[in-house]
Amino acid sequence: MNRRIRIGTRGSRLALAQTGWVADQLTAAGADVELVPISTPGDRSMAPIAEIGVGVFTSALRTALLADEIDVAVHSFKDLPTTPDPGLSVAAVPRREDPRDALVARDGLRLVELPPGSTVGTGSPRRATQLEALGLGLVVRPLRGNVDTRLRKVADGELDAIVVARAGLARLGLLDVITESLDPLQMLSAPAQGALAVECRVDDVDIEHLIQSTLDDPASRAAVTAERALLAALEAGCSAPVGALAEVVEDLDDEGRVKLRLSLRGVAATSQSDVLRASAIAETTAAEQLGRDVAAELLDLGAAVLSGPEQ
Repeated sequence: MNRRIRIGTRGSRLALAQTGWVADQLTAAGADVELVPISTPGDRSMAPIAEIGVGVFTSALRTALLADEIDVAVHSFKDLPTTPDPGLSVAAVPRREDPRDALVARDGLRLVELPPGSTVGTGSPRRATQLEALGLGLVVRPLRGNVDTRLRKVADGELDAIVVARAGLARLGLLDVITESLDPLQMLSAPAQGALAVECRVDDVDIEHLIQSTLDDPASRAAVTAERALLAALEAGCSAPVGALAEVVEDLDDEGRVKLRLSLRGVAATSQSDVLRASAIAETTAAEQLGRDVAAELLDLGAAVLSGPEQ
């Protein structure tokens, strides 16, 4: 491909790291790339996500893509609306980082070692409700800002701990600050957490083919497809207290042969003390239906109270 590929990116350190990785992979495949910085409403405001509005980290990138100002956009997949844009294609879901949440606490403490009354910062209702449901007596405080800002609140003693996505710390080379990677039984991650979505225009078939052949990981795509189908079926936005984690696992068929299947666990919090859980397993080719099936089970258990505007 002779044309230069313009890749849009937010200006945060994490966004630049994610987009830079994609650019490096495309460059290694022989492409000529250029990074184009784009500011988003989410970058310009410290207000809670629910107050700013939908698509706060993705809308400006997608608008630039549709306007032919860039050719490729790199998103944290969990920030994308679940309703697809007919003009855009998620051409690749690269191999996913570890999707777990991570605790960064003072004095190297683990979650169960934090004394009752300890302050834990998070900007996520999903994390907040699951923390409170553990019954550890922790005080959850709202939190916004980039990764460095959040880490500084622990270092300066403003908070006893924070909970953030492990993947973001990994991409920034900051795994050493983690005091505990939280088990999904304690804290189930956000749908598509740790995954990237590399988008292009649907009519740009050359770039779509290049991105897909260079970057797409089928197992990661199947997993996030199931998780986002669950989120969409619950009609819950990206800031809702919903967690989901799908994994490709080994299973036995009816004749005792080992085969790969897709396992999905989902949680939905209806209150600070009531966290609903459901799970199922299906063929890797049935990811969307698997997500809808687990969502249906959560709805039967009472998750309908979560329904609201999609984000």
